[in-house]
Amino acid sequence: MATPNPIQFVQQTRAEVGKITWPTRREVTLTTVMVFLLAIIAAAFFFFVDFLIRTGLTTVLESF
Repeated sequence: MATPNPIQFVQQTRAEVGKITWPTRREVTLTTVMVFLLAIIAAAFFFFVDFLIRTGLTTVLESF
């Protein structure tokens, strides 16, 4: 196995970093808003599911 040359490593690393396409400000903003909206929707869904289960169990347990 050949010993790695540190200078070639740095050059190759810089070349790979140059290939990265960074998201635009609009893409980052849109993605962030979508994450927050989906988190709110998921929280509301689980709140209502929990509420229904709790109500059902309370009704069943109070009947005994």
